[in-house]
Amino acid sequence: MILRQVRDTAADAEAVQELSLASFAGPDDHDRAAAPTPVQLARTRHLARTDPQGCWLAESGGEAVGAVLSMRREGLWMPSLFVVRPQAQGKGVGRLLLERAAAHGRGCLRGMVCVLQSPAAARRYRLAGFTLHPAMRLSGRVDRAGLIDPGDIPVHRGNATHRHLLDSVDRRLRGSAHGPDHELMLGHFEELLIADSLAGSGYCYRDGGEVKLLAATTKRIAARLLREALARVPEGVPARVDFLTAEQEWALDVGLEVGLTPEPQGYVGLHGMKPPAPYLPSGAFL
Repeated sequence: MILRQVRDTAADAEAVQELSLASFAGPDDHDRAAAPTPVQLARTRHLARTDPQGCWLAESGGEAVGAVLSMRREGLWMPSLFVVRPQAQGKGVGRLLLERAAAHGRGCLRGMVCVLQSPAAARRYRLAGFTLHPAMRLSGRVDRAGLIDPGDIPVHRGNATHRHLLDSVDRRLRGSAHGPDHELMLGHFEELLIADSLAGSGYCYRDGGEVKLLAATTKRIAARLLREALARVPEGVPARVDFLTAEQEWALDVGLEVGLTPEPQGYVGLHGMKPPAPYLPSGAFL
């Protein structure tokens, strides 16, 4: 087996995403491996450019058997993807990949990761020093009768001119900006919503029915942004909000008001930091 850095090429992006889909697919999900999304492919190439030392591919016999993507942003190290092909699990591939990626985070005082319900991944991140905070997902059809909002906090569409606001909110909540990741999210997610008032500020990315990332300086602003994002989900499209920890009860309350169903999802792993709140992380960009 050899380990090499992930390259900024279409071939490597497709290999990483094929691995991801094969690793997370259930026994009846064989068709999933044929359909990586444009943002998944773009995320791989983006991190291969910004964090080449944090992105590694394991190959055996000419076949990709494992991959890890990770990033560091202003003292915060974040694994974004960690997958091992089922046939290669239990053979030390995951340990070697995570060791290489962790070397990229050496010197970072804080860490964050979103972990799906995988006992192996949970064990690996716990052994790496992450505190695992149980998380849930909200999903279902939006009951628009529950979306009544006083509207006293204006929300409008954002764009690249709001980068200073985005970075400021990021640093206040998690101690580091997303930096270049905002450029990718702006280019691939359907819309960015901004709230900026005397009471505070915040932002939210939405793509179809999914709330991709939300950060705000107060719970009131966060709840206003989440309601607005859910109100913009097209009729008939199921909504989804991922990785709510106990600190995000404000989001759980909004979800229950509009008829969404909570269910266990996995963990938000944190190292050297408290759970950022009010904050809904992106599984891909944290």
